[in-house]
Amino acid sequence: MGSSDEVSGADIPTTESDSVNNEKAAYKATNLDTVESGGAWDDARTKALIRKIDWALIPFLAFLYLLSFLDRTNIGNARLEHLEADLKLTGLKYNDALAIFFPFYVAAEVPSNMAMKRFRPSIWIPSIMIAWGVCCTLMGIVHNYAGLMAVRAALGVAEGGLFPGITYYITMWYRRHECGFRMAIFFSAATAAGAFGGLLARGILEMAGVAGLNGWRWIFILEGILTVAVAIIAFWAMQDYPDTAKFLTPEERQEVSARLKLDRSSLADEFDMRYFWAALKDWKIWVHMFITIGVYTGLYSYSLFLPTIINDMKVTSTPEQSQLMTVPPYVVACLFCVAAGWYADKLGQRGLFMIFFMGMAIVGLIMLLATANPWVRYVGCFLLASGIYPNVPQGVAWNGNNIGGSLKRGVGIAMHVGFGNLGGTMAAYLFLAPAKPRYYSGFSTLLAFQAMAMVLSILMTIYLRRENARRDREYKPPSEYTEEERVAEREKGDNATFFRYTV
Repeated sequence: MGSSDEVSGADIPTTESDSVNNEKAAYKATNLDTVESGGAWDDARTKALIRKIDWALIPFLAFLYLLSFLDRTNIGNARLEHLEADLKLTGLKYNDALAIFFPFYVAAEVPSNMAMKRFRPSIWIPSIMIAWGVCCTLMGIVHNYAGLMAVRAALGVAEGGLFPGITYYITMWYRRHECGFRMAIFFSAATAAGAFGGLLARGILEMAGVAGLNGWRWIFILEGILTVAVAIIAFWAMQDYPDTAKFLTPEERQEVSARLKLDRSSLADEFDMRYFWAALKDWKIWVHMFITIGVYTGLYSYSLFLPTIINDMKVTSTPEQSQLMTVPPYVVACLFCVAAGWYADKLGQRGLFMIFFMGMAIVGLIMLLATANPWVRYVGCFLLASGIYPNVPQGVAWNGNNIGGSLKRGVGIAMHVGFGNLGGTMAAYLFLAPAKPRYYSGFSTLLAFQAMAMVLSILMTIYLRRENARRDREYKPPSEYTEEERVAEREKGDNATFFRYTV
């Protein structure tokens, strides 16, 4: 594990494993060598450099994901404002429109990450943004079920590359135990999208009747136009990689590259299809994929159906008030998401955090299942959101931290996120109208998925701890390897003898 002194300026706690301390010592030794040679890269200056990168990258990336999540889930808000009646969505047609997004979304993820590795992020990401912004706008002018299905499928293809692409992109700028906090801030935009989406929808609905269009159409049209406008700006605003970043000086670029090289242990970074096949054969990635589908099924059930669930609880008297009641759970979940990302990076841990939050989600689901009291169930919505949302960036960071080599990591992250997003297809059919207002089958299914994810997370944590201990016994500490020894194992990825897993 490559822990760091630079996360939020915090000191590394004494609970770190020996392998973390070894790599920390190696980084400090390298930093001192740089200082002695005239580079002057002491801890304070390195922290300032990381903050500079944070401000240049993370707020804009978070805003891009806010737009992405808003554009895929705004259909939940539109549903409360005559969408089904206007498009004659009877039976399961609304659920079909939700579900069709996800297979196309998943199919696009691995090819998109490989394409971003081949091409430049500053070209690839804005291009797919324009595509999904246009698709979102078109949802505002469809007139029947077939049109809605076609546009939702196209939206899935266009959006598929953003989340795995940005998470992979973050790993190209930060050391392993700096990624989790940044991914948490990035993903917290999803919770912000849930909160902001309800407020925005409530405001846009005041345009009902303008140009003869119902309010739900304006939700899609205006939010799609906003995405296209931001995408155009992104062509100039996005950076590619540290060695070409215009906002860094040549000396800063060299320092970032040196930090990443040490953290990645000189593992292979080139584009080679054998690393694609290595990712497909890695059983650990597949376990993470099943953990993820347990988390993401809850994520999409929550984001797509929360307005409907709260409306059916009758904690409010109107759909407009229900829109506003969706905001507080997302705000609380956002705070948990960011705080957990920071603290997990500080401790150099992932598995224990995921297990804790899965337990929180399970408690929330039990509250939603066990009582008809609307306010108890509403509190359950807070616990469910606060348990699910932090585990999305935690899971991506955990999986990404433990994949050695650039292309394998990019493919492994896309596999992880892609398989998890299949949970959205299932989520589309979990909360059907005949089951309201208690939705026993839907909440019971989510409970089973969370339990599965928790068991797999416990088993993965135990395995990784034991494997690190074995490597500590059988091989010398990572900090004692020479550069020549590391290069000799550069093609082994996370099987290299100097590699230690994040637990």
